[in-house]
Amino acid sequence: MEEKEMTQHEEQVPAENIENEVKETISETDQLKLDVEEQKEKFIRLYAEFDNFKRRNAKERVELIQTAGRDVIQSMLEVMDDCDRAEKQLQTSEDLQQIKQGIQLVFTKLRNTLQAKGVKEMKSIGEEFNPDIHEAITEIPVNDPAMVGKVVDQVEKGYTLNDKIIRYSKVVVGK
Repeated sequence: MEEKEMTQHEEQVPAENIENEVKETISETDQLKLDVEEQKEKFIRLYAEFDNFKRRNAKERVELIQTAGRDVIQSMLEVMDDCDRAEKQLQTSEDLQQIKQGIQLVFTKLRNTLQAKGVKEMKSIGEEFNPDIHEAITEIPVNDPAMVGKVVDQVEKGYTLNDKIIRYSKVVVGK
């Protein structure tokens, strides 16, 4: 009988172990499922946050593009006011010297305003022709051999904005 009791006792221990192992496996599986759900939720939130960021960034970019020239236009309005005053003065004044001075002041203010916004005039006349910054309109024969391949006349000035070319110089090149 002792043998029977031992075998029954031995049989009970492994059965309890199996139950414990099954419970551990079930609890591990449940834990893994919870972890997966948690990671899935984090991913969904992160994805939504990134999507919101993209929309917000696109909206800000559109607003920036729409208002990018606003400060330049506002500063140019001051020059426009000066132009209006000069035009009024042209119609009423007979003093040619005073008119010339007024117009010269308007031009100076325009140049200074553009320069303050980063616009610079490119020097071309007498410079070596450079297709990266010059657009050759024509070539003309020159008497001075030192002017061959150089800019002898400028039809249209070139400009840079913060050291980036915004308009190429249209030039005449000596040959």
